[in-house]
Order: sequence, then structure tokens, then C-alpha cells
Amino acid sequence: MLWFQGNSMQLAKYSFQLLLRNLSSKTLLPVLTLFTKDPCPLCDEAKEILEPYKNRFILQEVDITLPENSAWYERYKFDIPVFHLNGQFLMMHRADISKLEKQLQKLEQQGTRGWRAPS
Repeated sequence: MLWFQGNSMQLAKYSFQLLLRNLSSKTLLPVLTLFTKDPCPLCDEAKEILEPYKNRFILQEVDITLPENSAWYERYKFDIPVFHLNGQFLMMHRADISKLEKQLQKLEQQGTRGWRAPS
């Protein structure tokens, strides 16, 4: 599991690097995006819960309090932590392992883990 915090340009560059690394390793991992802020005790708790699954996805953090993430702030300011999987909403408020597991298995059964640019 990789952790990332930064602005939009860094996010795009990092995402592209992840794509290249995934392509070179021939194993595409899905991207789990965590919308967070500092401090966020529920986010910290969620990351601990996700730790056993870290080899099945790439974790990307988006700090909603940064100016370039103002749209995410307006959308999720009362709901963090919020998770997207491959750019699609997955869950909010708490890490729901059964929901995550179901979606990861679905991607794995498709034979490709299907990387998509984060939203």
C-alpha cells in the first residue's frame, strides 16, 4: 500500500508513475483513494483497519483542506473518511471491510485489477 498526499499536479504525476510501475510489473493494482484532512482520527483508524489488505491496492490520500482540492472539501467536509476505488465512490465514515473485500474480489475475478485514473 502506498500513501500519497499532495497537490493536483503531484497527484497526476504520481498516478502516472504508478501506472507505469503497474504496467511494468504486469500486475495492475486498483487505486483506493482516501479523502481526508489533518487531523482525522477516523481516517487514522480506517488506515489501520486496511493494513492487512495493503498488498491488494494502492492507497492514495487526498487532503481535502488543500486549496486545489476545494471541490472535494465542499463535497466531503462532513463525511470523511471517504473512499473511492478506481475513481468510483466506495464508502464513507468508516472502513467497511466487507464492502472493500467484495469489490476487490470482483476486480480480481475479472482477471485484471483495472487501473483507472483517480477522480
